[in-house]
Amino acid sequence: MQPSIRGGFRFILVVAWLCAGAAAQQSTSTSSSSQPGIQDNSFLVEEAYNQNFGVVQHISSFTRFWNSKDWVYSFTQEWPVPGDERHQLSYTLVALHAGAFPGSGAGIGDVLLNYRYQLVGDGNARVAFAPRVTAIFPTGDVVEGRGTGGFGLQTSLPLSVVLVPKLVSHWNAGATFVPHSQDASHDRAFTAGYNFGQSFIWLAYPKFNVLLETVFSSAQSVVARDKTEWSNAIYLNPGIRWAYNFKNGLQIVPGIGVPLGVGPSAGEKAVFLYLSFEHPFRKLEKQ
Repeated sequence: MQPSIRGGFRFILVVAWLCAGAAAQQSTSTSSSSQPGIQDNSFLVEEAYNQNFGVVQHISSFTRFWNSKDWVYSFTQEWPVPGDERHQLSYTLVALHAGAFPGSGAGIGDVLLNYRYQLVGDGNARVAFAPRVTAIFPTGDVVEGRGTGGFGLQTSLPLSVVLVPKLVSHWNAGATFVPHSQDASHDRAFTAGYNFGQSFIWLAYPKFNVLLETVFSSAQSVVARDKTEWSNAIYLNPGIRWAYNFKNGLQIVPGIGVPLGVGPSAGEKAVFLYLSFEHPFRKLEKQ
């Protein structure tokens, strides 16, 4: 593969991994109509708020890149650990198509298992910090451009800060390591990567948010046995999202973003679609 192709492939994996951590949460605050608002977080930038006890969330996201023809769909389900909501477990399933492999079609990617600990604050605090660690399982086919080809580990350090009552920011720093990553020829090498993200969320209304986020990633790809190359990607992602609330506690949050490449990614653009279902599972079980 050419370097630009390898770089594009690595970035769609990064998109899937970022979506493993970034998710919406129902806010404990309410509007004048006693309807819960949307918790202030992002699409590609991870928030630092764990799920409330007794609340489960199902998150779907879809990203389609126009120039590279890459697309990636991810599904994440988040569960608080019973008895202590400082601990959160989740898993992420991925389906994708790498445009650099036009005849490969679509298929499953690597599976992610995530653990996050609420170290500082929560969804009601001015400052929150919740480190995450993720195990990467190589279920994606490297020959078809759908995976790394080896077990890996990812860490993330999300920080959320309420700047003013209607403006919230999120800050991310993360790293990914795959000791025995592969390329399509099954050559292996140790690969590493890191990513940074930042977002501003304007709480225009309790059930309507406007956001602007910036994500940067730098990752190694295997090019020969024990040899790698670095590639970088930078995207700005303006977007909006809104909420529908139901009497049984269910909250549905659709959203849309338009990732735009800048710097090393200049000229690339994408559409990002988001859909979250969140509900108190105990309440729904009784109905």
